[in-house]
Amino acid sequence: MVKAAVLGASGGIGQPLSLLLKTCPLIDELALYDVVNTPGVAADLSHISSVAKISGFLPKDDGLKNALTGTDIVVIPAGIPRKPGMTRDDLFKVNASIVRDLTKGIAEFCPNAFVCIISNPVNSTVPIAAEVLKAAGVFNPQRLFGVTTLDVVRAETFTQEYSGAKDPSTVQIPVVGGHSGETIVPLFSKTSPSFQIPEDKYEALIKRVQFGGDEVVQAKDGAGSATLSMAFAGFRFAQSVIKAAKGQSGVVEPTFVYLPGVPGGDAIAKAVGVDFFSTQVQLGPNGAEKAINILEGVTEKETQLLKACTDGLKGNIAKGVEFVNSPPPK
Repeated sequence: MVKAAVLGASGGIGQPLSLLLKTCPLIDELALYDVVNTPGVAADLSHISSVAKISGFLPKDDGLKNALTGTDIVVIPAGIPRKPGMTRDDLFKVNASIVRDLTKGIAEFCPNAFVCIISNPVNSTVPIAAEVLKAAGVFNPQRLFGVTTLDVVRAETFTQEYSGAKDPSTVQIPVVGGHSGETIVPLFSKTSPSFQIPEDKYEALIKRVQFGGDEVVQAKDGAGSATLSMAFAGFRFAQSVIKAAKGQSGVVEPTFVYLPGVPGGDAIAKAVGVDFFSTQVQLGPNGAEKAINILEGVTEKETQLLKACTDGLKGNIAKGVEFVNSPPPK
């Protein structure tokens, strides 16, 4: 029996993510939680003829407790998009508070669950979750993941004309670092099977992977951001975690983890100078079973990208830790 929970299930990412999880034959029970509309979303999805039994909860009547109790994997897309007049700092404070409070629920009701965080900014929200779990005495670094799969999905898609793959997802393109702007580093020198990117296209391609979300925001003309592609990426990662937990071998995914707590992570942490970092991770029954160091032998250009990445990550990580340990005044 596998029970999955989606926290933030009624939102732009949460609804399509819940749809995809409802169709997954590996999930026996799916619990949806949000502050509004969840019973309606659950009722709609309950008409789909698939394995998972579905339930929807609101905050009232111990909704979070009921959603999380007995849960094996929690996926968190909860948060708000940036609204007109909001600064990035305003947005951070709102989403940071949401992730902090939901993680407190996880610590209390399903402390051994795999936790997959989508809520932005991932570079800060994952350290927030880690601090909350530490304070509760239940932090297991092998079970806390920041979902960076969308960066890989974009890299696979945007390079299809060079890889020549009919199905771009069959090409392995490592993307490391973080999950925003310059902290996203595609390692095109490490693709498998390898292919060449024309020199005059390289820089634009890097920028497109790093700032692909801007394309969607502009195309939606103020009506939203990357919700459908993010839901797909979140589903792809969650499904891999479940497959590995059920014993499938050879499952490797990129994810933003606390390196010192994952076997093999110490060497990467020393190389990059940060404790939280997205890298290729071998998944298994215990979660993150091995962090794979793919940084050796990168090109000079990639080395420069990594330097800009880690400079940005240090501030992002510190901001998340500080938010929990020295909360801003309300």
